[in-house]
Amino acid sequence: MNQQTRRDRPQFRASLALAKRLWSGQIRGQQKRALDALFREFRMSVAAGDLQLLDGRWYVTHAGLLRLACRRKCLGIKTTLQKALSDPVGNRWVFRAVVYTTPASKGFVGYGDAEPSNVSPLVRGAEMRVAETRAVNRALRKAYGIGLCSVEELGSFCGRAKRSPAVAQPNETHRANGSNNGQPRLRDQLCLLIRQYSLEPSLVKAYAADFCGTETLKEASRDLVESFVSQLAAAAKNDRDGLICRLNSYAQPVEGKP
Repeated sequence: MNQQTRRDRPQFRASLALAKRLWSGQIRGQQKRALDALFREFRMSVAAGDLQLLDGRWYVTHAGLLRLACRRKCLGIKTTLQKALSDPVGNRWVFRAVVYTTPASKGFVGYGDAEPSNVSPLVRGAEMRVAETRAVNRALRKAYGIGLCSVEELGSFCGRAKRSPAVAQPNETHRANGSNNGQPRLRDQLCLLIRQYSLEPSLVKAYAADFCGTETLKEASRDLVESFVSQLAAAAKNDRDGLICRLNSYAQPVEGKP
C-alpha cells in the first residue's frame, strides 16, 4: 500500500460507514469491494452523493458524474435536442450529448430519451430535462469509462412496477405527498433537521437538488429524497462544521453587493 493509498483509506472508511448507516443490511462483501474499487479508481464517495445503492447494486448519480468530470478537467459538454426523434405532443424528448475531455478530443457521444412511460411519476412534466440529463450521463460514462448505470437513466427509477391510476393503492396519494404509514413526511423530516441544526433552508434545497441530480427538489424521486434526508441527518450529527462548509458552496453572490 503506497503513501497516497494510506492517506485515502480514512476517506473510504468514512464513506463505507455512512453507506452502512444509510443502507443497513445491504452492505455485504460484494458491495464493499465494489465501493472500494469505485473510490480508488474514480474517487467516488457516498458522503459526496456520488453513489446510490438500489436493490443491492451501486448506481452513479448525475452530480457524481459532473464532479468526476471537473476532477478530470473536462473541456466541455454540448447537448442538442433531436427534433426529428422527439414528439412534443406526446411529451417524448431525445437529446444528444457530446463530452469533450481534451482540446484534441473528437468527443464522446451519448443519447438520452424520456417520455411519460419511462420516468417516475414524480418527475412527470419534466421529461425534457430528464432526457437531457440521461444523454449527458451516458456521454460522461463513456468518456471516463464508468461501467455503472446512472440513477437518472433508470426507467421509472429502479424499474418499479407501473400502476395505472385506476388500480392505484388507497394510500398512493399519501405516499406521493410524502407520508408513509403514519411516519413524518419527508418534507417534515427535512424541516425538522433544518431547525434542529440551524441550517439555511435555501442552501439545503440547492444541495438536495444537486444530490438528486435534478434542477429542483420537487423533481427528485422519493427514494433519492429519502437517501438525501438520511445523509443530511448523519452529516449534521457527525460533522456539522463540514456540512456547513458544503452548504456554503451552494451560496450565490447577491447582485449589487461587492
